Amino acid sequence: MNFEEAEHTTQLRDMIRRFLDKEMPRELARELDQKASHSPEVFAKLCALGVTGLTVPEEYGGAGVDVLSAIIVIEELAKRGTSLAGPFIHCAFYGSMNMLENASEAQKREYLPRLARGELLFAYGLSEPDVGGDLASAGVTARRSQDGKKIVINGTKRWCTGARIADVIYTLVRTGPKEDRYRNLSLVLVPTTAKGISIVDIDHVGLRYSETTDVIFDEVEVDAANLVGGPDCWNKGWDMLVGRGLDVERLEITAVALGIASVAVDDAWRYAQERSQFGRKISGHQAVRNMLVEARTKLSACRHMLYHAAWLATEGRDCSVESSMAKLFVGDNAVDIVLTCQRVMGAYGCAREYDMERYVRDIVCMPIVGGSSNMQKNNISGRLGLPSR
Repeated sequence: MNFEEAEHTTQLRDMIRRFLDKEMPRELARELDQKASHSPEVFAKLCALGVTGLTVPEEYGGAGVDVLSAIIVIEELAKRGTSLAGPFIHCAFYGSMNMLENASEAQKREYLPRLARGELLFAYGLSEPDVGGDLASAGVTARRSQDGKKIVINGTKRWCTGARIADVIYTLVRTGPKEDRYRNLSLVLVPTTAKGISIVDIDHVGLRYSETTDVIFDEVEVDAANLVGGPDCWNKGWDMLVGRGLDVERLEITAVALGIASVAVDDAWRYAQERSQFGRKISGHQAVRNMLVEARTKLSACRHMLYHAAWLATEGRDCSVESSMAKLFVGDNAVDIVLTCQRVMGAYGCAREYDMERYVRDIVCMPIVGGSSNMQKNNISGRLGLPSR
């Protein structure tokens, strides 16, 4: 097996790094993090590079589906905070990957070209105040209007990150008796401008490219054509939800974790060669050297695991186990990597003037968001056929 990076991948990585140095300097990244915001102007410039087309086939105006390359874009963007990585995910993954996998042909032709150009952002409306990992218990309801032309939605979604900056909420709804769970769920595209939507901010730590929110639906009406997959997909949302879309979602949030851990190692590695204590650079102290080497070794293992799963996804192969393993392994180990790097920097690793403080706030979310580590363990054991009784 050849682990050497392909030339086009190196060129893509270098292009993103040059872009960040010019358009997203560290000072701007810190400012946006403090505001829990992103820059639409800088994001538009990013989209002009064509990277939002990496998850859209050429026939719909994209560059062809290359999940590994899109993952590498996220990794590089996340090294400069989440103010670009977040919107990119909302476009290229929440939007394009779900539309590609689950939408009707008419919906693909309506949405995918605009997503490829970076003109639309999707938010996820999946979790609820009483529903986290157990999405089959979703309680937000949807019914058809009497004439069948509208879908009416009621209830509250929680942790709907980016709802204020998104154009569409990809919403899981209950469309039949709750007792039937998996058989009575549907997915609906809800414009954030729809009448009857209320958005309430939730103050939070980490991943501050946008507020995370509650989204309250009060008799919200959308066209029946907004049912994901078309009219025949009423009550068929569960199969769409647990398909390839969520496999790939685990990869994109894992790429964020990898990017944060990677830049934390780079910063600590550089700091150790600049800081002197007891008459020599701290990189000369065995304890510091050991911490840095252990962090870099774990980082290498994380990268290989993620890239393998992303390669499987690009090849169209089943990656359900590998994506869960990557999410579990990288999510947990990235926390250890970043906290180790913070300890290398000592008190300076806690100061706002250094980016390490932000890395810590962002990385502690990683074992939770996108499916917790315990949920990944359940996924892996179930997929591998481990009996529960």
